[in-house]
Amino acid sequence: MKEEIYTMMNHHNSNLSEYACKDEEAIYLEPINQDIRTPYFRDIDRIIYSLSFIRYQDKTQVFANINHDHIAKRMIHVEFVSKIARTIGRALGLNEDLIEASALGHDLGHVPFGHQGEYILNEISLKHNEGYFNHNIESVRNLMFIENYGKGLNITVQVLDAIMCHNGEFALGKYMPKKKTKEDFLHEYKESYKNKDLLKTMRPMTLEGCVVRISDLIAYLGRDIDDAVRLNILKREELPESITKVLGSTTKEIVNTCVMDIIHNSYNKDYIKLSDEVFKAIVALKKFNYEHIYNKAMTKERVQEITKMFELLFDTYIEDLKQNKESSPIINSYLKNMVEDYKKNNTKERIVIDYIAGMTDDFFIREYERITINDPTKN
Repeated sequence: MKEEIYTMMNHHNSNLSEYACKDEEAIYLEPINQDIRTPYFRDIDRIIYSLSFIRYQDKTQVFANINHDHIAKRMIHVEFVSKIARTIGRALGLNEDLIEASALGHDLGHVPFGHQGEYILNEISLKHNEGYFNHNIESVRNLMFIENYGKGLNITVQVLDAIMCHNGEFALGKYMPKKKTKEDFLHEYKESYKNKDLLKTMRPMTLEGCVVRISDLIAYLGRDIDDAVRLNILKREELPESITKVLGSTTKEIVNTCVMDIIHNSYNKDYIKLSDEVFKAIVALKKFNYEHIYNKAMTKERVQEITKMFELLFDTYIEDLKQNKESSPIINSYLKNMVEDYKKNNTKERIVIDYIAGMTDDFFIREYERITINDPTKN
């Protein structure tokens, strides 16, 4: 009976493109007990039931501390990426389970206050000799070494690799997968802490990973415009006509244009490609968004304030660990639950970085307030 059910769960493999990543190709870092689920289907379950997935709901996408019910949080962005990527994947005959798992897990390592928080935590990490901090690498670290109380979730290498290589900040007109072994993946992961430029050249090992990467870019470009318009930061009429005549001006139009363009140019191919016209418009829109949205999402004064908050939390937790202050949340609600290997194999600095990176925006603010109320000299 179990084998028959597994066969039914696995039936989609017979309809996949010759360029798709089949379930039987799944690579694991540790042995796994087989059940009725196929590998990437199981990865989806493990990711959506993880604690870091739940915390998406209160993490900044672009605009922090905004009292508005219709402004996207990180959770919404992740769902958009998943839907866009699965639409492309289904049309191209790719493995939708691999795509969905990769999309849902791609931002698990994002820190409080979005990319600004990531930049600050990177500076702290470098200052304390813990290497470069990047949210995509922290997402992988989350699934390998932090979730399940430090034991990890034993996610497939293909999904981990797609998450590691997803960075939508580096736009390309054509995405060609790069074959990798488990050892190749682990080497890139470790090198990312030492090599600042490695993220710019990383390529996913599967076509599905390429789809997730381009979908990340498509998902945030249009939606961030809608949010900026709702907050009166931008008027839709300000979008250059040279962009809107190609892509459109709303999320619906931009997503539809890009998705159909990718499908048309990538069907039955071993790569993911945008037409030159659409790619050029995407690059221009990304530049426009940085100038008119992202660079205005926080004032310099707010950035300075948040930087001070990050540094205070980091210094406080380091001191709490040195003193073994059991009343501190980093010990009584985080470290005490972790397995001994996690405690033994990580520096105090790395443990604090993991703890802060995993916080929601609200918890981060509450911790800052708790620390400064108890010791006003730190304010």
